[in-house]
Amino acid sequence: MTVFLDSPLGRDSREGRRRVTRALRLTGAFLGKMARNPLTATGGGIIALLLLVAIFAPLIAPWHPLVQDLNNALTAPNAQHWFGTDEFGRDIFSRLVYGSRITLYIVLLVSVTVGPLGLLLGVTAGYFGGKVDMVLMRVTDIFISFPSLVLALAFVAALGPGLEHVVIAITLTAWPPIARLARAETLSLRQADFISAVRLQGASPVRVLWRHIVPLCLPSVIIRITMNMAGIILTAAGLGFLGLGAQPPQPEWGAMISSGRTYMMECWWVVTIPGLAILINSLAFNFLGDGLRDILDPRND
Repeated sequence: MTVFLDSPLGRDSREGRRRVTRALRLTGAFLGKMARNPLTATGGGIIALLLLVAIFAPLIAPWHPLVQDLNNALTAPNAQHWFGTDEFGRDIFSRLVYGSRITLYIVLLVSVTVGPLGLLLGVTAGYFGGKVDMVLMRVTDIFISFPSLVLALAFVAALGPGLEHVVIAITLTAWPPIARLARAETLSLRQADFISAVRLQGASPVRVLWRHIVPLCLPSVIIRITMNMAGIILTAAGLGFLGLGAQPPQPEWGAMISSGRTYMMECWWVVTIPGLAILINSLAFNFLGDGLRDILDPRND
């Protein structure tokens, strides 16, 4: 047994267990810090609930979101239809549940595309400087000079309505702030002593960026992306409201508000409930972003 424990296989096994234990301990400490902030815990709980609702939508929704029942059109909230029905008799609660999938699809897809794009352009501009910095930042300034919703409208109008085109349009309007943030972080890091030491050892610019600067910029970028998710939800809902996002009969929250605005004076639930879903989830992402900023900022230690 002693021989086995002292063998390379035994040492690898012990090292693996130590890494798992350390990862679990760090995760527990991170979640503990989040739980100590009431707003952060509330935001994280709402987002976790949104994820669960999206994953288990077929089990949660009591009705099919697309099936029409004109005999029950515009029914007020009751025991059978908790949030009432729309103008086609479709259950609003079920449509909200399935609509969470569309919202998360847009938010996650935009986040995983806009983060690497903004980070790559920002660290490249900040590290190399000179003409590279000037060209990339002037392009960034052009995108920032337009309101994001107006620019997204222009892109979707050119590409045509649809969820994929909404993701492309929002991505093209959401990367400039992340690029500016990554550039500012890189400018403060590239003259640091440890970066100079790495360069003197013969490290290539790509290695310096990938192994040293990018990891240090990631916390700020993650925080910014998390806080941008609220804006992504609002932009996607705005495009859906204008008929440029998810097309009928898909249960997209902005499109639900658009189709119900004709009846909003008599049937308040048709517009109010999808609007509250957008508001609550936007606030949840903002609360989570504020909490992550407090936790990941080393100056708060």
